[in-house]
Amino acid sequence: MTTTTDKPDESVTGRVADYIVGFDLAQVPADAIENARTALLDSVGIMVAGSTDHAFHIVRDMVREEAAAPRCSVVGETARSSPQLAAFANGVALHAMDYDMTYFIGQPMSPMIPAILALAETRGATQADVLAAYIVGFEVCSRLVRANITQGSSGGWHSVPTVGTIATAAALGKLLGSSRGQIQNAMAMTVSMASGVGANYGTMTKPLHCGHAARNGVVATLLARNGFTANPKAIEAKSGYFDVIARGLEWNLAPFDDLGLTHDLVDRGIWIKRYACGGLLHPGIDAALAMREQLGPRVADIVKLHVGVTKYTAKRAWLSYPDTVEAAKFNMSFLVAYALVHGLPGLAAFTEAAVADKRVKTFAALVTVGVDPEVADVVEDPPARITATLDDGSVHETFQRAALGSYKLPLSRAEIEAKFLECAMLAIDEAKARELLDLLSTLGAKPSLERLWPLLRND
Repeated sequence: MTTTTDKPDESVTGRVADYIVGFDLAQVPADAIENARTALLDSVGIMVAGSTDHAFHIVRDMVREEAAAPRCSVVGETARSSPQLAAFANGVALHAMDYDMTYFIGQPMSPMIPAILALAETRGATQADVLAAYIVGFEVCSRLVRANITQGSSGGWHSVPTVGTIATAAALGKLLGSSRGQIQNAMAMTVSMASGVGANYGTMTKPLHCGHAARNGVVATLLARNGFTANPKAIEAKSGYFDVIARGLEWNLAPFDDLGLTHDLVDRGIWIKRYACGGLLHPGIDAALAMREQLGPRVADIVKLHVGVTKYTAKRAWLSYPDTVEAAKFNMSFLVAYALVHGLPGLAAFTEAAVADKRVKTFAALVTVGVDPEVADVVEDPPARITATLDDGSVHETFQRAALGSYKLPLSRAEIEAKFLECAMLAIDEAKARELLDLLSTLGAKPSLERLWPLLRND
């Protein structure tokens, strides 16, 4: 069922623009600011780690060949590039490992960060400016998600570029102090730039989605500031964003009614990923780890193992044993088998050696995946159930109600910092990693961002 706003004479895009123009960081609750810092901390650590990924290297080489005006830092690179290309390359780095923060229908907030950083560097923005831009983008992004929660599960879209592109324009509008009309035009432009389908999960094109979303947000924002125009009602208009992206699905603009009145960054929180793979599969990994603890050495006696999941998860839980690291990140049989054989799947789980592990391959052949009727239609925070049959005929079960790291079961501060350091130290030394950790943990306490850029470049 398609519904329209309760305020038919007022554009939703206009209401969002009014919120952005009137946003005051001083009025934001301390918990929202702390969650924003944590989200930025986690994301930057992953972006630094992503600079070691092969997909990023291909993009980096293309950016080098462009030889654009050297204005913005490219992660892991001494040379700089243009705002568009820096946002593009850093967006690919951020999403390359599939370790970035998730939120109900994927990782729609991810493109905001590389875009914010690119323009923050060129404009001499302060730490507070970056915090304000991220919070604004998060709140707008959350409303876009809540308005059409099934665009991924039923529609097949990838929310990183379909939602994240628009949210990035919202964040950049705040960062640059754009006018109401400029913000409306930029967001409306990104409606036409929003694209990305689930068929490219498990390939290099999935992180490409984050890069092009970040770049498109920059393009739209800069064009709008120079007078480029678009339909100011493109979000809710006929043949607009929801009418097209949510074609045949339920959508409702009511979530925008509390924009500026409540803070989803506090009330709905953030999900810091525990594993560098598809978020829908995390509860299955958690259930497998619980099964491993429950059975101990008797894990070796398993002859059959079934993973019961939601309908949405089942669509993403590929079963044919993966032949690439990218595919392994979306393969339930591999992930569950790895967790049972080796324990917690850290970064070493997502390597060619891990995919080639004969013990994991053998165990994966015992795994089946299907829809669990008790949780079949759950979309938000999907649970998972594992049932193991041993060679003596005994049956054992574990149930994971939500992923560890989700807002329902958040990671501790120590776990978040340990993840950051593990990621950052793939690319920079420990001293620089800890300096970056300290800077991001206290973001907003000092005005300048000047120390951030050389740390990102690893000068």
